[in-house]
Amino acid sequence: MRQGSVERVTKETSVKVSIDLDGTGQADISTGIGFFDHMLHQIARHGGFDLTVHTEGDLEIDAHHTMEDTALALGEAFARALGDKSGIRRYGDAVIPMDEVLVQAAVDLSGRPYIVHEEPLDLAPYIGPVYPTSMTRHIFESFGQMARITLHVNVLRASRPGQRPDAHHVVEGQFKAVARALRDAVAITGGGIPSTKGVL
Repeated sequence: MRQGSVERVTKETSVKVSIDLDGTGQADISTGIGFFDHMLHQIARHGGFDLTVHTEGDLEIDAHHTMEDTALALGEAFARALGDKSGIRRYGDAVIPMDEVLVQAAVDLSGRPYIVHEEPLDLAPYIGPVYPTSMTRHIFESFGQMARITLHVNVLRASRPGQRPDAHHVVEGQFKAVARALRDAVAITGGGIPSTKGVL
């Protein structure tokens, strides 16, 4: 059973996360940030993970602490669920279209956290009333650091020529692409640890 759970409590947030890498895409998610909940549902559904996330944060200040601590806890739970990584594919990638947007994500469950994130600079500052688009990069950085993975996310196409990008589509495309790449990378293919080092 490849499952991981984390409870993270600070003066700013209280986070409870559990993930089953061999689930069916079921999700029970509540962070108080509607669009962020929507993105975490994408991770569950398109990653094929059963995911529970319950976060209470200091939203009276802003959304930063809530999303950051949720991403940190999710990354740690993901790492715990992977265990010693025996038999996994290790690498995964996906190119995902979402209407006019095209996003590429590639992941290596290497044990070496390294995040590369490229998206347009001219996105609208907020999606919905609470989600700052500047947080997307930080969410992936926080998740990737705790999950100890190498993750590249690149928005290959953000809009029709001459038009401003739709921030909703650009960000959602990224989460879907990451989910599909993770789904490939965690797949069991057999053959022990996929590294010449013998450990990941």
